[in-house]
Amino acid sequence: MAADALERLQLFLGEWTLEPIMPGAPPADVRGHVTFEPLRGGGFLVQRWEVPVPAAPNGIALIGRDAQRGGYLQHYFDSRGIARIYDMGFEDGVWTLSRTRPDHSPLDFQQRWRGTFSRDARTITGRWETSHDGGATWRHDFDLRYERVP
Repeated sequence: MAADALERLQLFLGEWTLEPIMPGAPPADVRGHVTFEPLRGGGFLVQRWEVPVPAAPNGIALIGRDAQRGGYLQHYFDSRGIARIYDMGFEDGVWTLSRTRPDHSPLDFQQRWRGTFSRDARTITGRWETSHDGGATWRHDFDLRYERVP
């Protein structure tokens, strides 16, 4: 990843807690751990996460520049053995991910994420949505809240 492209992602760097918020579920004090760091030698941003919820996978993602379309790609791998590629954007403190075409796994449904950094860049609050009809209708899946570890 070119230095200027990685510079644009500096807000992500560091350690975060991750709180999943499931619709209709009672509040729970369950937090995972996430780190974002540059790949040694450069070129990519590495995201690693662990979530102490049996239904939620642990995983790793590599984020790099998408030279063909502009923006970024997130190559996602999790503890269930799932590998996916998400189109990623980051503009004006808004982080987006979307998966709308087949990649390393079948496209049984489409996904998208929109997370917004707080003004002080200490939290990211967002939601995942899914579509089972080719993107005509989107359904709220769950929310995530990241909080920077001091």
